[in-house]
Amino acid sequence: MPVIMSGGSGTRLWPLSRTAHPKQLHALVSELTMVQETVARVSDTRRDFSFARPMIVLNERQHALARLQLEAMSVPTSHYVIEPVARNTAAVAAVAAHLVAREYGPDAFVLLLPADHHIRDVDGFHTAIEAAAELATAGSIITFGVQPTGPETGYGYIERGEKLGQGYRVRRFTEKPDREAAQRFIDTGAYYWNAGIFLFGSGAVISEMNRHCPEIASASFLALENASNNGDEVNLCVDSFANCPSNSFDYAVMEKTDKAVVVPADIGWSDIGAWQALWEIASDKTADGNVARGDVHFVETRDSYVMSTGPRVGVVGVRNVVIVVTDDAVLVSDAGRSQDVKALVDALKEEGRTDLL
Repeated sequence: MPVIMSGGSGTRLWPLSRTAHPKQLHALVSELTMVQETVARVSDTRRDFSFARPMIVLNERQHALARLQLEAMSVPTSHYVIEPVARNTAAVAAVAAHLVAREYGPDAFVLLLPADHHIRDVDGFHTAIEAAAELATAGSIITFGVQPTGPETGYGYIERGEKLGQGYRVRRFTEKPDREAAQRFIDTGAYYWNAGIFLFGSGAVISEMNRHCPEIASASFLALENASNNGDEVNLCVDSFANCPSNSFDYAVMEKTDKAVVVPADIGWSDIGAWQALWEIASDKTADGNVARGDVHFVETRDSYVMSTGPRVGVVGVRNVVIVVTDDAVLVSDAGRSQDVKALVDALKEEGRTDLL
């Protein structure tokens, strides 16, 4: 079963991405929103295998809009699981594994994936899933590794070990190395970017979570057992889920288990983690390397990304900039510093500017 994690806030894409309307609920790459693209990617029937109806995990503030967007696609979902508080990806994995095991049995697979990633090669993605499924049948917990194209410091890296089927045992994970270390990793040819997408048997991951992070496993199980259900809506128990430690699936499970396997996935992947990523994947750059979204006019400008959701924006005599204009905020950034937009969001939080968050 695909389990789509859609609860994030996408702070690095401020001012467009906000808590109640985060980046996964915006159309940034195509006419579809990011969550719609993700659901479409796991509703494809061109392969010999088929996906179960996807489960969407998100928070209450995003639920109504996400439901409207997905219902507009006429693609049936299995459950909307509502998180009362944010508890990171390990808790999501635990809830999903318990729910899938309860409904389909402990041998049923969970494909855990974020709602806000871009994958250009859907066929390649499905091929990687087929390869991973063979390994997951034997109890492995699969992560998908992307071939690095440069020494990115914003990604986690996976070092591969011995060959195992169409994948490799994971030797180690390294989270967001500095540029020098990232270049060393790439030079060895033995490292992948960590795409944050996982495939595992529900029973296998429950067993590993009971072993390595029992507090998360227990609290998540109780949050599901004590949930209130309304049709396809599962509202996790507030008290139980609030007691769950907050940790990522990578830290809580993948870095501790001896069942971690990486499957290479050459799929045209991007996590759209900053505005510059949207410039990089754009297929409609002008001859000067500019990307315009909305009512934008360039004069002697190069290699820039400019978006306006309303007013006309004129850009003159600059290069390598990101400009984003909404009805209540304007962002201007050097393109190479677009990862640092989060610092602006942190400052708004400190100032109590919840109207802009």
